[in-house]
Amino acid sequence: MRTRAIDPTTTSYAQAFEVEGPSRWLFVSGQVPAHGDGGVPQTFGDQCRPAWANVERQLSAAGMGLDNLVKVTIFLSDRLYRDENMRIRHEVLAGRTPALTVIITGIYDEAWLLEIEAVAAA
Repeated sequence: MRTRAIDPTTTSYAQAFEVEGPSRWLFVSGQVPAHGDGGVPQTFGDQCRPAWANVERQLSAAGMGLDNLVKVTIFLSDRLYRDENMRIRHEVLAGRTPALTVIITGIYDEAWLLEIEAVAAA
């Protein structure tokens, strides 16, 4: 499989992401900011990390990792979290630049400040 970020930015995403010849696709449902015991932290920063960890857990279960991400959609409960979301996403992705959409929306559970869904290819 060959991948290529098209017009990548300095904030960990690309305007487009080309995937050539994948043999497997993984569609990750929205991952919420809950820990394994169901506990949800109160602050956005403390929620962002378990949400990303849950994405990574699903990737790992399919024998993939962050390098396999081709598209990420992040749902934020409020614009106020935009900058912190970008900073933590940039940290987590560590130079990886999948295609990205961020949507400000109401989220299923009022305690959740974000939800992350993803598409990966291998």
